[in-house]
Amino acid sequence: MKYAAKALTNISILKLLKKHGAGVDVVSIQEAQIAIGAGFAPDEIMFTPNCVDFSEIVQGVDLGLNINLDNLSVLEKFGKKYGSSYPVCIRLNPHILAGGNYKISTGHGNSKFGISVYQLPQIMQLVSKHKIQVNGLHIHTGSEITETEIFLKMADILFGVARDFPALKFIDFGSGFKVAYKEGDHVTNIYDLGLKLGKAFKEFYHSYGKQLELWIEPGKYLVSEAGYLFVTATVVKTTPSVTFVGVNSGLNHLIRPMMYDAYHEIVNVSNPTGDQKIYTIVGNICETDTFGADRKINEVREGDLLVLKNAGAYGYSMASNYNSRFRPAEVLMLNGKVHLIRKRDTLDDILRNQISIDL
Repeated sequence: MKYAAKALTNISILKLLKKHGAGVDVVSIQEAQIAIGAGFAPDEIMFTPNCVDFSEIVQGVDLGLNINLDNLSVLEKFGKKYGSSYPVCIRLNPHILAGGNYKISTGHGNSKFGISVYQLPQIMQLVSKHKIQVNGLHIHTGSEITETEIFLKMADILFGVARDFPALKFIDFGSGFKVAYKEGDHVTNIYDLGLKLGKAFKEFYHSYGKQLELWIEPGKYLVSEAGYLFVTATVVKTTPSVTFVGVNSGLNHLIRPMMYDAYHEIVNVSNPTGDQKIYTIVGNICETDTFGADRKINEVREGDLLVLKNAGAYGYSMASNYNSRFRPAEVLMLNGKVHLIRKRDTLDDILRNQISIDL
């Protein structure tokens, strides 16, 4: 299992996952360096960059990472430079639209990710020409996939392609497991997926002629439900049509609702038994900045503490200093103890790399 670090790259979280036996999937050389700093050995790290300069691939090789390439141009450059001297994994685009949101589906025909399965002849030509050592095949079709059948369709594609690569060591199915955002949400049945995909994989590698490793790369699935964003209600603003609750946070801390129209349950922890009313929860950023519209929440008073659930994935990792506001602190509760694992920003943090010139 390779934890998808982009979901949350805090070094303490990486150390915790390392302690529990996980590897890690990274998408930038900086994530790789953080993972190494957290104790991961280079061979435990899968490096899956997208649209990066080739020099970043070279850095990954120099670090000894597992390299995963997703376009023909870079594959050719890699072959010219390394030939058969350094193994590489190839990321395929299966042309499968999967997941709950087109913006987070990465395996459809118009996605920038992966080399199209229809371009297999070009892949094979480059592999043959440069004697490239292909040790893995990878597919990741997106996020919030609930159907086991989607993974089995991916398996059929991967198993078919794999027969053209006799020196494989692993096949990587990515992730995309759906978590619950609200009561009654349909989620990925991991038990069912494990049984069916495991059976299909075992049948494949028997026919392939040797046992391979099956890799998966959960990110959101591991940290989403573990994270909560606490905010304070700064203003309750009633208009003729809407009652807004303004909070001391915004899309600079949790951008998913505005970027993906993602749903995050919002609870008033200061008044959990109050009468329920309809509110639109908005942030303090000078943009349309809505956390949740027309939500039924226990009565909110200025000063109340609210919590947004499922903020553990793509919360802090996508946070910014927009409007020159501070990014929040991060706190880890582990074995009944509270640990500060990231300090709140200060003005010095915002100004650190700015250079004031004499005018």
